[in-house]
Amino acid sequence: MSDGHRQSRTPAEIRALRAESPKARARDFAASQGITEAELVAAHVGHGVTAIDATPDRLFPLLAALGDVMALTRNESCVHERRGVYDPFHAGAHAAMVLGSEIDLRIFPAHWVYGYAVEEAGEDGPKRSLQIFDGAGDAVHKVHLKPVSDAEAFARLVAELRLAEQGDALTLDPRAPVEAAKADPARAAELRAEWDKMTDTHQFLGLVRKLKMNRLGAYRVAGAPYVAPLATNSVTMLLEQAAEKAVPVMIFVGNAGCIQIHGGPIEKVVPMGPWINVMDPRFNLHLRTDHIAEVWRVEKPTRTGAAISIEAFDAEGGLILQIFGYRKDTPAEPWNALAASLPVLEEVMA
Repeated sequence: MSDGHRQSRTPAEIRALRAESPKARARDFAASQGITEAELVAAHVGHGVTAIDATPDRLFPLLAALGDVMALTRNESCVHERRGVYDPFHAGAHAAMVLGSEIDLRIFPAHWVYGYAVEEAGEDGPKRSLQIFDGAGDAVHKVHLKPVSDAEAFARLVAELRLAEQGDALTLDPRAPVEAAKADPARAAELRAEWDKMTDTHQFLGLVRKLKMNRLGAYRVAGAPYVAPLATNSVTMLLEQAAEKAVPVMIFVGNAGCIQIHGGPIEKVVPMGPWINVMDPRFNLHLRTDHIAEVWRVEKPTRTGAAISIEAFDAEGGLILQIFGYRKDTPAEPWNALAASLPVLEEVMA
């Protein structure tokens, strides 16, 4: 059997191959077989997997009843895992939100295309999860139940959201390419003038779009004092120092369909090969440092003072993660000092 081509695996073949490698991580196994993770999960419909309605406005109101669970959002380079409860949920056709003290999400429903409830045997009893994928078959968001979670609420959710059509094969859209940096150096002065007028960080993307640029492109032309390019190991330094100095942070990790946010302290930072990891009881982060091609310190004006972020991008120009200071009842100074202490790439500035 060839394994590079689409449609080269039937659901039965996928199940048989998976049975031979049950221990491999789902994402790694799918990649090794030339299929998407969604195709791997869909192949098991009727074998511990149920296809469900992935519409956030239907799904999210049922999640709070599960109690304490683990929320997982990732991209190619970073995995963000947060324990908590999915409450409160704010519905929206184009953008929705969960604004809990622990689980904090921004949701873009257009990308919530395929949903599955998964039950598989684990060493300590059944492992239950809800897994959502986009039209290209890439994971958008997952909910993993824990031993303390409510298994009966999970069963009710599956019964309510179960699709009439329980197919085990998928027809997927092509994956959208990452948008490379879009800059217009001729409009740099205009960019800076508009930047100065900002009163909220959420105005930034509209501003750069109006100038026919994107986030990374704008950073490349804005110059000081708006941005500074940093050494690629700055993110590791930042995480280690935030833990050491007990500086609380906000860590944003996302993909096209979901952004997941941790707000608060981090404690245990552990390097492991190319990965830097935060291994706290209620929050885990796994970041591939070898994927980081550019890091920028960015300062945006807001009504309540400057918002300073550290932002990492991959070689294609994709945003890996953003780290801000934690603003809630917290002085800005420790975070601002920590962000200012990271090594600047002088030659790029010149």
